[in-house]
Amino acid sequence: MLHRYDWSESSLILEVFTRRHGRVALVAKGAKKPSSSFRPILLPLQPLRVSFGGDAEIRSLKGAEWVGGQVMPTGDALLSGYYLNELVLRLLARDDPHAGLFDAYARAVQVLASEHGEALQPALRAFELVLLREIGLLPSLDMQTATLAPLELQARYSLVPEGGLVQAAAGDGRASMEGWQWMLLQQALDQPAPFSATLSQAAAVMAQLKPQLRSLLHYHCGVATLRTRQMMKDLQAL
Repeated sequence: MLHRYDWSESSLILEVFTRRHGRVALVAKGAKKPSSSFRPILLPLQPLRVSFGGDAEIRSLKGAEWVGGQVMPTGDALLSGYYLNELVLRLLARDDPHAGLFDAYARAVQVLASEHGEALQPALRAFELVLLREIGLLPSLDMQTATLAPLELQARYSLVPEGGLVQAAAGDGRASMEGWQWMLLQQALDQPAPFSATLSQAAAVMAQLKPQLRSLLHYHCGVATLRTRQMMKDLQAL
């Protein structure tokens, strides 16, 4: 489950991410009642098996079952999970299946639930890359976007929202990475399990990669700062 909204005194509207149907909106009738079987199950970042029906924009939830396998993330990991959910809600259209992206999301949540500290940021960067690639917003990382010229191994390149991957000019203050680093990321994304393959590559270039992906995501989300990122900043300030 990505998000939930109150609907009437006893029901909820759910945004769920499914492997076969993509992002789907469901109404869970009576889910807020103390006696509802849905009440203890409909939790974010937990694997569920759901059934639903109807042909309207918002379908009716028929059944939900927790399939187990992981605990609820806490602390920074929980906030990171909410960040993943916000990205999916903002960038993935409803009823647009992406089985590969669903698998990457499930793997990312597993990392958040089982790891802490240094593992969180690489998991976020790896998911961001897979998400952008799956929905067609990430240019090829082994060539310059405008000219399709191959990358020079030692030259530096920046990923910019309006131009894709461009060669960084001398004195350019934007974050950049060397050509061979971008090429390794592209090779990881081309693997059968791109999230796992990209995880270690993202960890090696964290400082340079994070601001470039942030700019690209904000550009396509149409916001200056995502809500969950602002929440993280506010909590850190406290």
